[in-house]
Amino acid sequence: MRNLSLKQLQAVAAIARLGTMTRAAQELNVTPAALTARIKALEDEAGLLLFDRTSAGLKPTDAGREMLWAIDSINTVLETCAERLKALRGGSGGRVAVGVVSTAKYFAPQIISGFVHQHPSIEIDLVVGNRGATLESIRDYKVDLAVMGRPPRDFPISAESFGPHPLVVIAAPGHRFAGRVGITRAELAEEPFLVREYGSGTRTVFEEFMTGVMIKRARFGIDSGSNETIKQTVMAGLGIALISGHTVAAEVASRRLIILDVEGLPIRREWFVVRRADKVLSPAARSLWDYIVTEGASWLPTLPLRPPGAPAGATAAA
Repeated sequence: MRNLSLKQLQAVAAIARLGTMTRAAQELNVTPAALTARIKALEDEAGLLLFDRTSAGLKPTDAGREMLWAIDSINTVLETCAERLKALRGGSGGRVAVGVVSTAKYFAPQIISGFVHQHPSIEIDLVVGNRGATLESIRDYKVDLAVMGRPPRDFPISAESFGPHPLVVIAAPGHRFAGRVGITRAELAEEPFLVREYGSGTRTVFEEFMTGVMIKRARFGIDSGSNETIKQTVMAGLGIALISGHTVAAEVASRRLIILDVEGLPIRREWFVVRRADKVLSPAARSLWDYIVTEGASWLPTLPLRPPGAPAGATAAA
């Protein structure tokens, strides 16, 4: 039935409902002869009669009833499609693909949860990866938008900041610098450092911050693509690390890690929501973009950071 068309199915439905070729032809605005030819061609292709000719009019055969089931099914699909298109136009439904750099995975699900609570009909595909993978997803249109700490510069993008992104130096609670105030970069350079892999945003910030200072690499020798690996290694006392404060909020709160009071830290960057400049957002994706920009900061973790010039023990929210 490769040549089966919607018009043919509509013709079968009209004949079954009205009982005669003449009345069905009038409703469909075709001649009875044309309608008869249309049904004859359909019966020839099916190899079965679609109607029994009775004294009470044309009645569908088993084959005819299969055709009627098909048209009912198609109508249901079309109605569902129409409802979904209406939802898409209104931004109340649809699917959005969201890229998230691994450093943001500690709060991005909470932002998504808040959004989905307000828009339960919108489905979210969350894709977590390192910076390189996330940039590739944006570049190749695999995601509608992404959350990251530093927008790319090598292709046109649109970006809006939505909250502060502090970077801090962490250590094990028993570290010799615990409780010290105003630790210098030179002092830090005497400590074994654990660093993220080349190309990560955190690695770039680390290299900028320690420019001109020779550092001692950890004997453990780790170039890690995982914040979790770095946190566990620092907790084990094998070194210190410059890391996004939002990745260690839970460990700092539970005193499994401490934030060192270092001159010039925390480095205060921003979190951004990013998309390709030529990416046209669907209403659903636009709703999520707007939610992140306006509400994203409220979902960011808080950290006990000492404001510049404040006495030891003072804290501020990140």
